[in-house]
Amino acid sequence: MTDAIAFLHTAQVHVPTFERLTREIAPELEVRHLVREELLHEARASGIDNPKLAGRVHDAMREAASDGAAVVACTCSTIGGIAEKTATGGAFTAQRIDRAMAERAVRAGPRVLIAAALESTLEPTTALILSTAAQAGAGVKPSVLWVEEAWPYFEAGDTARYIETLAKAIRTAAVAADAVVLAQASMAPVAHELADLGIEVLASPATGVAHAVATLRASRTAWAAQASAFASPAARATPI
Repeated sequence: MTDAIAFLHTAQVHVPTFERLTREIAPELEVRHLVREELLHEARASGIDNPKLAGRVHDAMREAASDGAAVVACTCSTIGGIAEKTATGGAFTAQRIDRAMAERAVRAGPRVLIAAALESTLEPTTALILSTAAQAGAGVKPSVLWVEEAWPYFEAGDTARYIETLAKAIRTAAVAADAVVLAQASMAPVAHELADLGIEVLASPATGVAHAVATLRASRTAWAAQASAFASPAARATPI
């Protein structure tokens, strides 16, 4: 088994963030990145229910794993639900980066505010929160906040204005929330800006990377145990 994790991104800016997070948690692992910006553009233009988009997302996930990565995580929340359903043939584990965040959010309280700078992210993230809550037997009442004016700053590379605009809008809307979900990986720095809110402000990168690393390590342990059992004298003995 290859000790490698791969990430599928829809923006080049995410590469150093996920490289750093993985190195901090598991410096021994190989980290690979595949950037496909056109997948997000297509999702915004045609919607996430487009079969052709699904095929391209699945192909990208398999391409990301083609050098032997044991886990591939999609860091784009808009297409993450599609990516997670990639048929892997057992060759690797397909994940969405925001699932671990969703699991934490439904434990934080019933009133979950889902904030995004892209409208296309709200529907899949809300669906994830609701399905995660149902699986956990938790009653959750999600609300959504689309901070439309923030995204042009991200596209222009003005990270400071992007984070500032998001933080201001979320601070106002979070008054009636038990937890805030930052629906896009690019929004993670907002959590620091809102640390004084007194409620959990959840971002996907760190928790998602930790989950991906834990998955790889669990798979590696299971594989080693199977290999050891097969190599034991009892396993090799020819029955009479």
